[in-house]
Order: sequence, then C-alpha cells, then structure tokens
Amino acid sequence: MSDTYSIGTLSQLSGVNIETIRYYEKVGLLPAANRTSNGYRQYDDASVEQLAFVRRGRELGFTIDEMCELLALANHPNQPCADADRMTRSHLEAIEAKIRDLQRMRRALRQVADCHGQKAEHCRLLKTLGAADTNS
Repeated sequence: MSDTYSIGTLSQLSGVNIETIRYYEKVGLLPAANRTSNGYRQYDDASVEQLAFVRRGRELGFTIDEMCELLALANHPNQPCADADRMTRSHLEAIEAKIRDLQRMRRALRQVADCHGQKAEHCRLLKTLGAADTNS
C-alpha cells in the first residue's frame, strides 16, 4: 500500500501552496483526491509525482491549458511527441520575443535614468513620459 498525504503534507513535499493545489485539482491538473470520512483530502504518491510535473512545467512558463495537454501526452507514452515539440518551440519563441521587449525597455530606461535635478520638473523620465508620441 502506498503512503497517503494530507494537502498540507503534499504542499510541503511539492513546494506548491495549498490554494494552488486546490485550484489544480479544480481545473484537472491533479485528479480529485480521495476523501477521508471527515472530508479531508488524501493524496497518493502518484499525486506527488504529477504535482511535481505540473510545478516544473509552470516554472517554465507553460499555461494551465498547455500543462493539461502535456499531462495528456505524458499519460500516453506511445503517442508521438510532435505536439510537445510544437508547444516547446512556440513557447521558446514567445520567451525570446519577451526578452527582446525587456531589452528594449531596459535601453529606454537607461536613457532616462539618473535624474540630476533636485526637482521633478527636471526629471528626464517625467519629461519623456509627458512628451508627445511621434510614433503614431
């Protein structure tokens, strides 16, 4: 017989907070937990492993829907991994686009950093934010 864990223990084992575990159960990322006679959730080793899978995927930035797809693929190991590869490439492209946007924001902020004046009227950032948009 495998061990069973309360939601608090599962939270400690996985590093995922209790409310998130409940949410994952609600949206189908975790199977509905068995309940004790007094209504407490009881999770098994498979739940610990599945929650770790979901946590790692979420840490990589995959959405809830993407994680549902990835779990479905993981639960059918004979399926081709083309869908997982497509999702990975798409996600990587989105991350690279976000990095480009962040680098653009960093360049813009560096140009207006270091207010040398004592008063807001001399602040380069405030002047830049208040300037007319010439890109429209």
